[in-house]
Amino acid sequence: MNTELAEALEVLEKEKNISKETLVEAIENSLLTACKNHFGRSENIRVHMDPDTCEYTLQQEKTVVEEVEDPVMEISLADARMVNSKYDVGDVVIFPVESKEFGRIATQNAKNVILQKIREEERKVIFSEFYQMERKAVTGIVQRYVGRNVSINLGKADAMLTENEQVRGESFKPTERVKVFILEVKSTPKGPRILVSRTHPELVKKLFEEEVSEVRDGTVEIKSIAREPGSRTKIAVYSHDEDVDPVGACVGMNGSRVNAIVDELRGEKIDIVTWSDNPAMLIENALSPAKVISVIADGEEKSAKVVVPDYQLSLAIGKEGQNARLAARLTGFKIDIKSETQARESGDFMDYEEYEDEYYDEDEYYDEEGEYEEGEYEEGAEEIEEAPEEGTETPDEEDPS
Repeated sequence: MNTELAEALEVLEKEKNISKETLVEAIENSLLTACKNHFGRSENIRVHMDPDTCEYTLQQEKTVVEEVEDPVMEISLADARMVNSKYDVGDVVIFPVESKEFGRIATQNAKNVILQKIREEERKVIFSEFYQMERKAVTGIVQRYVGRNVSINLGKADAMLTENEQVRGESFKPTERVKVFILEVKSTPKGPRILVSRTHPELVKKLFEEEVSEVRDGTVEIKSIAREPGSRTKIAVYSHDEDVDPVGACVGMNGSRVNAIVDELRGEKIDIVTWSDNPAMLIENALSPAKVISVIADGEEKSAKVVVPDYQLSLAIGKEGQNARLAARLTGFKIDIKSETQARESGDFMDYEEYEDEYYDEDEYYDEEGEYEEGEYEEGAEEIEEAPEEGTETPDEEDPS
């Protein structure tokens, strides 16, 4: 019997990840409960169980008295001397207790105590395990919709993806695997309550850590992230090794790394730009894919004035202002974007010729839609003159990543 009990405890320890000491303690408490149900009280009951052999002893202690008032706690002097003639009033007599004498109700209560303790410990172990995973990305399996929320199985526990943490337009099918970001883990009487997200910017960062080894080992650092879930994300990266190109490392060969993340985010576009400690350069990079003529940044005011070519204005602002909005979040600067013509009229931009000489190379030019083309550039070329009028939207360029 004790061999079977020892084997059962080892199985529970492996499957539930509950220590053997905790299980032994639960059995000792269950025996005390059984004694209390059998005798009516258990203050004078002593239980000991050997964790190695699972051998246990139950002992009842009774005080020797002249006249017995409580037979559970006391024993008469005459009865005590029948056990041992050396006993005197005030001595304690120890009697062994046989658990097989317990009734059905006492045994059932003892069983319930053990099961309750196992359930409590299992909840504690699961909570501890997932609490350590808080603020990390994990893979879950979609189970079902609960109203507008989605129940996702994470293995040993279920998580809830609430409506507010879902990307607009995303739908899930049962048994589908999906990456989620663990927002919060709370302990409740029914077990851990786990809240996950698909919209949190940190989800993108964790996906890059999984996909890009240079990010995972710290060679490339993600300095800032700005995200509009389901539409577009901008990240600024910095390399601690001058021989490693941070953007190239994140993009991967033929875009393999970033494309894997885009697929996981179901087509969300990702712009990867180089981080710079120079605010002007950072803002210029953040407005990619739009080209910038000049940036005047005020570090104290956290504001910047940006001038772009006339035909790049709509691209710099983006559809419904998205590109400018994400760039502002990425850099932490309030960005005021003007076209070259607007800047000249307002007096914010006086000299474009120096930039023009540097920007336009004799072997390259940009066509009327702002697309880069190889070839010979001639001053006053027709392609430049026929650029779209100010305010005309141009199609979003392909994702540079």
